[in-house]
Amino acid sequence: MPCILVTGGAGFIGSNFVRMWMHKHDDFEVAVIDKLTYAGNIDNLHDMIGRDGFHFIHADICDKDAVKEAFERFKPSIVVNFAAETHVDRSLLSPGSFVMTDVYGVYVLLEACLRFGVEKFIQVSSDEVYGSLDEGAADESYPLRPRNPYSASKASGDMMALAYFHTYKLPIIVTRGCNTYGPYQHPEKFIPLLITNAIDDMPLPIYGDGMQVRDWLFVEDHCSAIEFLIDHGKVGEVYNITANQEMHNIEVAKLILKLLGKPISLIKYVADRPGHDRRYAMDGRKLRSLGWKPKYMFEEGLRITVNWYLSNEWWWRKIRQEQSFKEYYKRMYEQRLWFDSPEEAAKHVHMLS
Repeated sequence: MPCILVTGGAGFIGSNFVRMWMHKHDDFEVAVIDKLTYAGNIDNLHDMIGRDGFHFIHADICDKDAVKEAFERFKPSIVVNFAAETHVDRSLLSPGSFVMTDVYGVYVLLEACLRFGVEKFIQVSSDEVYGSLDEGAADESYPLRPRNPYSASKASGDMMALAYFHTYKLPIIVTRGCNTYGPYQHPEKFIPLLITNAIDDMPLPIYGDGMQVRDWLFVEDHCSAIEFLIDHGKVGEVYNITANQEMHNIEVAKLILKLLGKPISLIKYVADRPGHDRRYAMDGRKLRSLGWKPKYMFEEGLRITVNWYLSNEWWWRKIRQEQSFKEYYKRMYEQRLWFDSPEEAAKHVHMLS
């Protein structure tokens, strides 16, 4: 039986992809490699553990020996790389870890794919590599202009993957998805942070004037696009995955409060973060010309997401109790990126305990 190897498969998009793939492809074994950092959570796969054909390897993609052992054991024909450090705020605090996972880790996987003759390698990337656009939309040939350590590390990983195609003919495809949301997203990310804070009547921190623009893609649509490209994408190519549903951050916050029946007074404007890109926008016509299109409109996807967080407090409350989450909050507060004083920070950190 063929095997698909999903790195970072215990993360947000990765776990949703694993769940979708297993429901639709019972002719494949699925092997997941995940380091289980703060964002990689074994609970994300709670309904997959123990199922026939599912295998989990607790390992770091930067560990050459562990990666080699996984390839030798499962002999994957397809590798999908979701493994990455992804949070911009964290990249401002600890850029080195982003370079290791998002660049060196990609190199380790590419070497293994080359050695073991993998039939297709999917490098999952981000719209943030194009940088901020005041107008128009970036197609796949648009210059890469990353402006923070996270997006710079992702751009570097993309270039490494493309180099392995051109130099060694490794069959790779790079996907660049727009801002993705949905179930199992870590509660420090924008939409789940707002949802979980609102549930607990905590302030919703909005950077600057809240007029930053993002194109929002429901996670099931993101996963279906990657699945589609495994079958229909051309190797050596880059594909933008877009929803064409641009929203200002403040609009998203207000819609979440409306869905939860919470007051607008919970919104708190805070100092903008360093290097905060104003607008991301991609041209997704290349992928759509192949026949794929998203299924969910933003309000429908957001309603599903809000209801999921309301119904799965067991999942996100456990994360908010973890020390790494509390320390992240505290560092953001103490640097006055979210709140006005250490005293105010301490009050809200205490609310998490």
